[in-house]
Amino acid sequence: MRGDARIAGAPVSWGVIEIPDWGYQMSVDRVLSEAASLGLSAMEAGAECFLPEDPNKVSRILGEYGLGLVGGFVPAVLHVPDKREEQLSLVEKRADFFANAGADVMVLAAFPDSDDFGEMVEIDDNGWKELFENLSRIEEIAARYGLTVVLHSHYGTAIERDDQLWRFLEGCDTGLCLDTAHLAIGGSDPLQVAEKAADRVRLVHLKDVDTELARQMGARDLSFKEAALRGAFLPLGDGDVNIASLLELLEKAEYSGWYVLEQDTVVEDEPPKGEGPVTDVRKSLEFLKEQLNRDREK
Repeated sequence: MRGDARIAGAPVSWGVIEIPDWGYQMSVDRVLSEAASLGLSAMEAGAECFLPEDPNKVSRILGEYGLGLVGGFVPAVLHVPDKREEQLSLVEKRADFFANAGADVMVLAAFPDSDDFGEMVEIDDNGWKELFENLSRIEEIAARYGLTVVLHSHYGTAIERDDQLWRFLEGCDTGLCLDTAHLAIGGSDPLQVAEKAADRVRLVHLKDVDTELARQMGARDLSFKEAALRGAFLPLGDGDVNIASLLELLEKAEYSGWYVLEQDTVVEDEPPKGEGPVTDVRKSLEFLKEQLNRDREK
């Protein structure tokens, strides 16, 4: 898969997210029609409440807009033995959904064993052992459904900080979802990760970021929503991540997966037609296309 066919979008770029009281939630029709108008090839599923529960309906709706499905986010508690069967069952349910809806990736996040999302998560050696064993089990589940599993290092999860990221990479073979902003929040250098772990990258979430606001998020001086409202997540080329060099590293390493434009956005109310989040998605898309074309010409 090469070129523009590898560029997808995410509902959160239009402010659609499962976090309560995040902001105005735009409709499926508005989001998908704008994504299609930009020429995106596919979308991630987004919050479970965004698309229908029936995977056949999902395929049909996306197809009406000329879009495919990349896959979607699956939060699971992976480090607690007592929750193993429950969480593996949840993962298998979502794997079945994604496979039947035509997706090829399952984006896994190692969630905390509490409802207090946003706190720093620490797990002990036994927890890491359980996590790695469950990742192996999930790889087997995904293989049955023809899906690639990627682990998303993410704010508020058991794999957030730089030390947690590298313990994950050194402890197993599961693929990585390289998310430029969440790496920055965790204190990692996205370029260093791309350089040292390019062979593990199976999916890329692209957004630019204000690294000072990301640092404040990592220190828990700002909540996720507060940081988004202050402009922590930016169109490609407008922030502090050297996206151009990151793309060059990945392309030289022959990365051939999806680039998902995923700018976490808060929407206050329904924007006028042609305005709102679509303007930032368009800007990021134009930047990404230009850089990919430049890399191919080298």
